Formats: sequence, C-alpha cells, structure tokens
Amino acid sequence: MKRSYPFLLGVTGGIGSGKSTVCRFLADLGCRVFEADNVAKELQVHDREVVSGIRSIFGDDIYFHDPSGRLVPDRKKIAAIVFSSPEKLAELNRAVHPAVFREFRRAVTKAAEDGVRILVKEAAILFESGGSADLDAVAVVAADMQCRIERAVRKGLGCEDEIRKRIASQWPQEKLMEKADYVIMNNGSEEALKKETESLYETLLHEASSTGDGL
Repeated sequence: MKRSYPFLLGVTGGIGSGKSTVCRFLADLGCRVFEADNVAKELQVHDREVVSGIRSIFGDDIYFHDPSGRLVPDRKKIAAIVFSSPEKLAELNRAVHPAVFREFRRAVTKAAEDGVRILVKEAAILFESGGSADLDAVAVVAADMQCRIERAVRKGLGCEDEIRKRIASQWPQEKLMEKADYVIMNNGSEEALKKETESLYETLLHEASSTGDGL
C-alpha cells in the first residue's frame, strides 16, 4: 500500500555546522522545509499558551514592545539565562516544544495534501526535544570545532567565547552523529556541501521509493 504522506527527514547539527545551508539546498531540490526554530520563535509571539509559559519562567518583564508595537520576548536575555542554566533551558523547551510538534503535524498533513515528496524538519535540538521520534530518517550536519566557531562568528552570533559557551550547552557533536542515519561533514567549500546534499537527496529518493510511498 502506498503511503499518503511524504518521506520525513530531520536535519540537525550544532551551531556553525551548516545545517541551514543544507536545508536551503534541499529546498532548491524540491523538498519542503519546516523550520522548527523559526516556528518556535513565532509561537513565542503569537501563541497565548506559549507566551504564558515563558512569562511564568522568566517573568512578565521578559516581554517588551518592538518598534512595530508587537509584544516580543527579549531573546538575548533569555539566551543568556538558558545557556548558563540547564534547568531553565529544560523549562523553556517544555513550554515551547509541544506547540512546535503540533505545528509540524499540521505541516505533514498539508504536505501530503499538496503531494510533497520529502518534508524536511530542520531543528537545532531535534534529538534533545524528542522531535526525531516520528521521522523516517535524520541527517546530522557536522564540522570541525574551529570551522563551526569561525562560521558562527562571521554570522554575528557572538564572539568566540560566547560561541564556545553555546556549543557547550548543546549535545556533543559526536553524540548527534552516533544517532544519525546520515552524516554530512562540512569542513570544505559551500560547493562541496552542495554536492554532498545532492547525493543525500538522491539517496533519500531511493529510500523513500523502497518504503512504498510511491515517489
């Protein structure tokens, strides 16, 4: 029997690994991408239950009005707290991730209706949040530590010390790689990464076909 839903691929990797670039290449190849981290940010603004949960964790003053008048969370302040407090990070995840899971299920339903062949779930903490449970496969994008730090600094995500603290707050890259179905090493050029991504895409098409979803 043919599946009526798309092949579900998770893509994850630590800060500076290049997972967002891999997802951009996959989108160019025709995949639909669900950006879990961006969805989480939107929920922190628009979802009443999530907003209430964040306020209960960090206090009402964690929200402020941005230039457009929207009430938004102070992400820098939250980041400074959670990167030094595993307990607060766990509380934040419990407040946000159930709503993200709900939105992903909606995205799966919509992708099936639209005839999407491969739906990609991009998430920084895919395994940690339990978000890999219902996926068909997970690809981890990995790179040497110095490459990751340099990329993150170039993107303006902080100074080297700040980046190292963020890396220390995440699962070790080796642990992610052990749990992955596919690993893409990203120590070279963007063109090399593109070729690796294209190779992964071809593999996924073959795997999806073999599972009987009629790609």
